[in-house]
Amino acid sequence: MKLYFIQISIILLMFSCQGQNQEQSKNINSEIHEVIVQEVIHTNSYTYLRVSENKLEKWLAVPKMEAKLGGTYYYEGGMEMKDFQSKELGRNFESVYFLEKVATNPNETKKVAVTKTETVQPTIVKKNVTVETIEGGITIAELFENKEKYEGKIVRIKGEITKYNAAIMKRNWIHIQDGTDFNGKFDLVATSSMEFKVGDIIVIEGKIAINKDFGYGYSYEVLMEESVSK
Repeated sequence: MKLYFIQISIILLMFSCQGQNQEQSKNINSEIHEVIVQEVIHTNSYTYLRVSENKLEKWLAVPKMEAKLGGTYYYEGGMEMKDFQSKELGRNFESVYFLEKVATNPNETKKVAVTKTETVQPTIVKKNVTVETIEGGITIAELFENKEKYEGKIVRIKGEITKYNAAIMKRNWIHIQDGTDFNGKFDLVATSSMEFKVGDIIVIEGKIAINKDFGYGYSYEVLMEESVSK
């Protein structure tokens, strides 16, 4: 009788392991998500989609696109942002998945490597800006010309804000120009928890990072991080 129970236990254990392996295999092969659009909200840069997947609802954010209510879309990967605040929409999301794209065909969901020439970032136009370099500061041209020298260091730059995007990846993004130019590089991107507006002339200070790649088309040769206005 004891041997019988041992045999039964071994059989149950084998079935349990087989079930676990099947479930693990299912999870591995379930990278492509199929969703149905329930709501569409557009902003200047993103399209927010409230979707249902297996009767569960979630929010997706993709670069601005046309999406149909009731349409079926597919996606792979993504970066979840919890407690995400969209100041542009004036609302908080418990969770949003930021994606490179959604597709109407599951075979088109594979990620495509984003190169410098394929970035989704908009073209930056050089403005007619003239500001004086502050004492103890540097120009944008100097920064790009000597980026390796300034990597990891705190620098101070005076310039005009030419573009501002709030609350993306839990930080505000600003573009600054000071009228200087190094080999066609005249625009500095900085991230900050502070709020700004286009047209402000500020003195900004932050740590320099180079070759920063956040994915989703957000790649920067030079980036000023954790910046504050002085």
